[in-house]
Amino acid sequence: MTNPEQDNLPSETAVPSAEQDQSFADILSAFEKQRTKSDEGERRVSGTVIAVTPEFVFVDVGSKTEGALPLSAIEGGAEAVKPGDKLSVTVRGRNAEGYYDLSLFKIAQPKDWTSLERSFADKSTIVGTVTAVVKGGFRVDVGVTAFMPASRSGVRDAAEMEKLVGQEIRCRITKLDATEEDVVIDRRAVLEEEQTLAREKRYSEVSEGDVIRGTVRSLAEYGAFIDLGGVDGLLHISDISWSRVNKPEDVLSVGQELEVKVLKISPEGKKLSLGLKQLQAHPWDAVPEKYNLGERVSGTVTRLADFGAFVELEPGVEGLIHVSEMSWVKKVKKPSDLLNTGDTVEAVILGINPAERRLSLGLKQALGDPWADIAQKFPAGSVVEGPVSSFTKFGAFVQLAEGVEGMVHISEITAEKRLNTPQDALRAGEVVKAQVLSVDKEKRQIKLSIKQLVPQEIDEYIAEHKAGDTVTGRIVSVEGQSAKVELGDGIIARATIPAAAKQDEPAAAADSGKVDLSALSSMLKAKWKSGPSESTQKAAEVQTGQLRSFRIVSLNAEAKQVELEMLRG
Repeated sequence: MTNPEQDNLPSETAVPSAEQDQSFADILSAFEKQRTKSDEGERRVSGTVIAVTPEFVFVDVGSKTEGALPLSAIEGGAEAVKPGDKLSVTVRGRNAEGYYDLSLFKIAQPKDWTSLERSFADKSTIVGTVTAVVKGGFRVDVGVTAFMPASRSGVRDAAEMEKLVGQEIRCRITKLDATEEDVVIDRRAVLEEEQTLAREKRYSEVSEGDVIRGTVRSLAEYGAFIDLGGVDGLLHISDISWSRVNKPEDVLSVGQELEVKVLKISPEGKKLSLGLKQLQAHPWDAVPEKYNLGERVSGTVTRLADFGAFVELEPGVEGLIHVSEMSWVKKVKKPSDLLNTGDTVEAVILGINPAERRLSLGLKQALGDPWADIAQKFPAGSVVEGPVSSFTKFGAFVQLAEGVEGMVHISEITAEKRLNTPQDALRAGEVVKAQVLSVDKEKRQIKLSIKQLVPQEIDEYIAEHKAGDTVTGRIVSVEGQSAKVELGDGIIARATIPAAAKQDEPAAAADSGKVDLSALSSMLKAKWKSGPSESTQKAAEVQTGQLRSFRIVSLNAEAKQVELEMLRG
């Protein structure tokens, strides 16, 4: 009995001619194709999907070789089929790669005009095979030859059009004229409907909180669109990373695969909000254990606001430096006066609020408080020097050190004349010397005096006298057991009055109601060292305008003060 397969094999002793110069692989391939057509023909089988690629669905049809079904033949595309699914297919032979050539059996190809007319009337989907690219579109075999316009094919360029030749497609008849044998079909409408169904199916499968793998399809200023397998979701720029992202393209690229979390689904179920950072631990979870009050930290200025500057200490952890915490030296009106976005700064942690995820930072604290040891640097009585930094109605401020200013009251600028404004005697930037009158660390105030450093007559008086000296002075006023006494021009001292001395009504010397001050002043200059005559002193009780003898109790050159005790006459 003759074996048909052997009849088709070449003779071992045959010598191939030039026209038959073929490789063994070519001969074997031809034999396999011939055997498939002669022995198997077309057969309908139930197969199992074993793999899905962008172009084919590979199916186990029970033979040593798998079958290849065009992905375009699957309604819904790659989203509608997965490994393990059962498909009813028709085995039609082997393709050029050696796989069985498969087609779906579920949609029949019309065989006559009657079935075509029925499909046209029902607007049902039919199967056809693209046979050629022609002017303006394709020639398609749907039982009869039909025309498919390129615009209704679902492909976009010439390269894709060529790939479509030989493929089995699903389409719908849009024009049918049996008399003229004119049939026009539309594949694009079917594809769009299938995509819509696939999207709706995919949307129905997704829930808030799901973690899904997707591919970056496109980038925009506000985020990235992620293809989740037939449907798109928006990954907003604020949900890409815990750290601040200026542009999505800084961290993402088109085609990149990544896992995202479904944050929200719109009420109509057609919009998905996605998150990438939500799959990572929030940096603030570790902040309470990682940072401490008073700790010195370093960070980058990420943005400026009217009220302060935000500083990123690490991705997802920002702190705020308020304008009031930026400088000891001056009042900062806006952060941009000192800082710029991108600056690296050192600061001190002033407050931590884990519940609200807020950090309060201080910039000036990192520089050290210049008022911490102010009393030691500028003790009362010391002489300081610095430029005039600013003016007020009541005085001038002098900068003594970085962040430290002292105030000279208008009355302490000069003793020579009365000033209307500080600018009458000083100008901005002028370097002056002054004496420290007092220091208040809590209020951050230093009081200065310029006039105290200018030599006065009282300085000469104190230099010429000592405690215990007897001097003469005119009583300016009497208050109880004390009196103000003029010892010379502009030299006023405080004197105590002995208890035995009695203040009576003004004596005859003052009966006129007036005191000749100019005469008294001249008399004082001549007699304040020798004192009044004993008879004059004994003649009157303590009265305003009297010349009296006093004993110097104390002299204070720094405070420019003289303390007296009136002698009993």
